[in-house]
Amino acid sequence: MSSERTVLATVIPCLRYRDASRAVEWLCAAFGFTRHAFYTNPDGTVAHAQLAFDNSMIMIGSVDNSSEWGKLIRQPDEIGGAETQSAYIVVPNADVVYAQAKSSGAEILIDIKDEDYGGRGFTCRDPEGHIWNFGTYNPW
Repeated sequence: MSSERTVLATVIPCLRYRDASRAVEWLCAAFGFTRHAFYTNPDGTVAHAQLAFDNSMIMIGSVDNSSEWGKLIRQPDEIGGAETQSAYIVVPNADVVYAQAKSSGAEILIDIKDEDYGGRGFTCRDPEGHIWNFGTYNPW
């Protein structure tokens, strides 16, 4: 057996949620993420969760304005519902993810459409205001 390991995603977005446990469940149900790891703090909040999507991953944690990193992050509701960054997730069938997200209560911000540059996709907002983009366009 080789000691080398397969490297999947090397850029992993990190997001904070006020109710991170609920967010993990919602992201799995609405977008098709799968739980890879889940660790709680003594008070029951999420210390760290890893959600996989194909060969990619996101990391989720509870809002903690007392930590060094937490002091650098603001939630969308603290900045007028805006985001300063968002993730784009390549999917094989954007219509399937769109229907799943919509039925789970995602707010559709940009309706599903074919893009001039190729691919088909949409943009939505999750229950805590984070913006997500899904599409079939794969820049690789």
